[in-house]
Amino acid sequence: MQYRFPDNFWWGSASSAPQMEGAANRGGKSANIFDYWFSIEPERFHNGVGPTDTSTFYDNFESDIKLLKQLGHNSFRTSISWSRLIPDGVGEINQEAVSFYNAVFDRLLAEGITPLINLYHFDMPMCMQERGGWESREVVAAYVRYATRCFDLFGGRIKHWFTFNEPIVPVECGYLGHYHYPCVVDFGRAATVAYHTALAHAGAVQAYRACQHDGEIGIILNLSPTYPRSQDPADIAASRIADLLLNKSFLDPAMKGSYDPELVALLAQYDLLPQIEEGDKALLAAGKVDILGINYYQPRRVKAKEVAWQGVPRTPEDLFDYYEMPGRKMNPHRGWEIYEKGIYDILTDLRVNYGNLPCYISENGMGVEGEERFIGPEGRVEDDYRIQFIREHLEWLHLALEEGSACRGYHLWTFIDNWSWLNAYKNRYGFVRLDLESQQRTIKKSGYWFAEVARNHGFN
Repeated sequence: MQYRFPDNFWWGSASSAPQMEGAANRGGKSANIFDYWFSIEPERFHNGVGPTDTSTFYDNFESDIKLLKQLGHNSFRTSISWSRLIPDGVGEINQEAVSFYNAVFDRLLAEGITPLINLYHFDMPMCMQERGGWESREVVAAYVRYATRCFDLFGGRIKHWFTFNEPIVPVECGYLGHYHYPCVVDFGRAATVAYHTALAHAGAVQAYRACQHDGEIGIILNLSPTYPRSQDPADIAASRIADLLLNKSFLDPAMKGSYDPELVALLAQYDLLPQIEEGDKALLAAGKVDILGINYYQPRRVKAKEVAWQGVPRTPEDLFDYYEMPGRKMNPHRGWEIYEKGIYDILTDLRVNYGNLPCYISENGMGVEGEERFIGPEGRVEDDYRIQFIREHLEWLHLALEEGSACRGYHLWTFIDNWSWLNAYKNRYGFVRLDLESQQRTIKKSGYWFAEVARNHGFN
């Protein structure tokens, strides 16, 4: 069968400033929360590898962008670092950062690669975290100012903006677990962080529209389709709770400008509602996006708890249990289920229930540990497993397009193997292998395959 995609389809990959730029302590940049956390607890990071020199894109962006072209990319998503652009979070613009980002954007455009630019990828400036982070409305206002400065500086050339990448992740990892700084476990504080992030998003959307640039603005959400173990009412109710808390908590404000009443009632039931101020409702309504980025890696399978939770839950998982479906396909390296049809189910839900707004797959990928085992005689990683992973997801995406989905593109996570928070370089995701000692880049087999797919707008 031939899988043909539209001629204007976005083919590319995604990365982020804190995971790819490096130069964490150079160029006028101040510390973000990961820079600080590594400075005080380096043992928490895999092999003691911190964010200081991650992938060295800051120094090698010109040759790296040539690699993007070689990989057949017509688009590339990355982010701007708030702590690089405005080192104290609120005041003077760092002109070294302006020069760097201008040079990156100019180089991408010169190569015919459309930049898709995200404003925040988990990298709260430490000076803003010290003021309360997303628990503080002062920081919300500072973020909107930062976003506005980005639109003023770069909005003439950047036509596709995104306010946040996976905003639920700092909520889950930073305020419901110990995987992102500040390592808090407090459902009430987590609800406030999520709410204020939604307000920050809406404020940035409102600011962008006030600038009247010729472009569009959206948000990037990691959507995991939620499947109940069975059609038993208890399993269905549990999956609904998981979906409300972990998908719809950001999807509905971004797409509809308001929260699902069931989510509000659920939080109210446990006295977890954040403080709502006058004007919030109107601001959220103004935050409806033009385009949605979708990060999809794995499904979420849920069952009812064996024993119902009593009292106020500490985390969302006190209200449901995860379910390991027998016979599921697994990525044994990352410990995640591979379920290609999930990408189709997400796109169908968006088409049927959310007005079929323009969207694109902003991340999809397969992390593999110990990938040097697959280096062949030609010195490249023979990652046929990644080719199969991408191809089978694209087949389901193609079906969604045939049924009328407004999906505009597909981006792999990621371009060059990059640093990933506590996991550092444990799992490799890239089209390009990075040698950490020499910083040498080598295109993997999947990169050559993808370049052909992109140039042909499809595959057999």
